[in-house]
Amino acid sequence: MKILILGAGGMIGRKLTAALLRKGELSGRIIQAMTLADVVKTDIPASSVALRAVAADLSAPGVASELIAERPDVVFHLAAIVSGEAEADFEKGYRINLDGTRELFEAVRRAHVADGYHPRLVFTSSVAVFGQPLPPVVPETQVLAPLSSYGTQKAIGELLLADYSRRGFMDGIGIRLPTIVIRPGKPNKAASGFFSGILREPLAGLPATLPVGDEVRHWFASPRRAVDFVLKAAEVDTSGLGVRRTLDMPGLSATVGEAIEALRGAAGDEAVALIRREPDEAVKRIIESWPEAFDPQRALALGFEADASFDEIIRRHLEDEVPSHGGQA
Repeated sequence: MKILILGAGGMIGRKLTAALLRKGELSGRIIQAMTLADVVKTDIPASSVALRAVAADLSAPGVASELIAERPDVVFHLAAIVSGEAEADFEKGYRINLDGTRELFEAVRRAHVADGYHPRLVFTSSVAVFGQPLPPVVPETQVLAPLSSYGTQKAIGELLLADYSRRGFMDGIGIRLPTIVIRPGKPNKAASGFFSGILREPLAGLPATLPVGDEVRHWFASPRRAVDFVLKAAEVDTSGLGVRRTLDMPGLSATVGEAIEALRGAAGDEAVALIRREPDEAVKRIIESWPEAFDPQRALALGFEADASFDEIIRRHLEDEVPSHGGQA
């Protein structure tokens, strides 16, 4: 089994790499080699698996073909410019999120034509592919109508994934990830980044900014659960997906206020007092265009599972990221 991870330097990419190395196999096959690709070369952990780190811009001509030349059995396409940055830098967002994806899919197609290459390709999409008006609970059949450049880029990626799979060039599966909280490390430029910030920073004794109201409801998953989603997508039987190759992932529907109350339960009033309310209409507009809850029947039937509560999400963050709780921050 040979694996290629695109976006290996990101949060999910790093955690996925570690999970695969612990697992040692995928779909019953021993992992022999992994290529970790990102715009900046990632650190290589100690392992008996043959690991290679590559600094690569997937949107640059020829790069995708070079990565596919090794004929990885599974390709994890996690690489993307996040929502806030894609909205602020139109050209960069489309170059990375759309052109890079198309370059990858074309490299796979050309390899298929040349020698029958047919990998499992896992594409991480987003709930941002949907836009208003939306029902309180989004059904499996909801029409894609994104209201951000990021959502549009991900929606196009989903359509390409479905078409290239329909034509037999790849065995593609897309997973629409909920907003991931609590993201470790420093804040990124995602419009949804504050959802992690209002928990992560106060848990560390630092101030955080909240740009939306406590009543805002959203769809969440923990980093640990997100890695579970990606791993399962690599192994699940795709024969029943039909032409709809992208699945809504199970998540936790909760309000900002409920997240803050879970923070209070974990760290007390002192932590909650570190949250500063500073309304930001641009962020509010993006967030309010995104879904609040889903009915992910297809994913649940395939065995994908959600986090149970925000208390569980915070507990997992402390276990995984905070040294005093046994984590590896």
